[in-house]
Amino acid sequence: MTADAASAPVGKTGAAGPAAAPHGPGARTATAYLRYVAGKLAGAAVSLLAVLVTSFFLFRLIPGDPVKFMTGGRQVSAEQFAHYRAQFGLDLPMWQQFTDYCGKALTGDLGTSYQFNAPVIDKITEALPNTLLLTGTAFVIYTLLGIFLGTRSAWRHGRLGDRLNTGLALTLYSVPSFWLGLLLIVTLSVGIGPLPGLFPTGGMESGGEEGFAYVVDVAHHLVLPVVTLVAVEYGQTLLVTRSALMDEMGSDYLTTARAKGLRDDLVRRRHAVPNALLPTVTLIFINLGRTVAGVILVETVFSWPGLGGLFYQALSVPDLPLVQGLFLVFAAAVIVMNTLADLIYPLLDPRVGR
Repeated sequence: MTADAASAPVGKTGAAGPAAAPHGPGARTATAYLRYVAGKLAGAAVSLLAVLVTSFFLFRLIPGDPVKFMTGGRQVSAEQFAHYRAQFGLDLPMWQQFTDYCGKALTGDLGTSYQFNAPVIDKITEALPNTLLLTGTAFVIYTLLGIFLGTRSAWRHGRLGDRLNTGLALTLYSVPSFWLGLLLIVTLSVGIGPLPGLFPTGGMESGGEEGFAYVVDVAHHLVLPVVTLVAVEYGQTLLVTRSALMDEMGSDYLTTARAKGLRDDLVRRRHAVPNALLPTVTLIFINLGRTVAGVILVETVFSWPGLGGLFYQALSVPDLPLVQGLFLVFAAAVIVMNTLADLIYPLLDPRVGR
């Protein structure tokens, strides 16, 4: 080291000026990503707050008096009626009900269900595993099936297989899930003519089974609702994957890969598909958030004891604390999954978040 270099001025922190803080493209990228993450988290917090407000006011527009439901239509005195309203806080001014609801919700207290006379959070945690079993199983199947068929259709677009796959996907995607579920019950549960019923008409179990027999029984009840969900939902994943992959078909890097002598399957699997998955990843995370929400119509048609069926029961009362709690959980699951997808995007495509 020369004398001039040794006597170079030192910054205020005691280190040489140029080395005092990281700089360059790497530092700018890290700063941009942190700013991107902060923006997404702030947006998620605002969305959750909006859901909290909406869940309180929206369901109070539902006609019906919860107290009349709780009394079972019996003739009750005005004093008893007032007692029930005071017990559940329905006699308080609307602004006070709202502030109480927000304060409790932020601490995890979603109130007490009118019809079950139990904490809402307990009813949700009780039904959540059943919903995750149904929608989670269907989610894995229709995601993998949609990606596989979408990839095959895009790579052979315009051929007979592509037209058949796309046409069937569009047809099933436009079919109402409850109608398809009822059709499957009529044909495969009740039976038509000489065709006997092969599957249960509803519920999650027959009762009285234990051990491996119980697992088989639950799987037997699971078949028809899962088939309904897969048939209706796989087409969306197929179409998104097919469209994204077709956008990549004419890219120069695929031409270069083929010029290097790579087989067509390797070009598709190693180069085209990974670059086309960003829209599919978005859809996957949206659907993943919906697995918590369940599918209200399908669970109702098949009498599946999950969150969707519980939401339908709560709406028919109306059981305001239970409806509000379920709506908050449903929306929060979607918001969290969308935010997680936004945070993963820059890892899949460095151009995002800069």
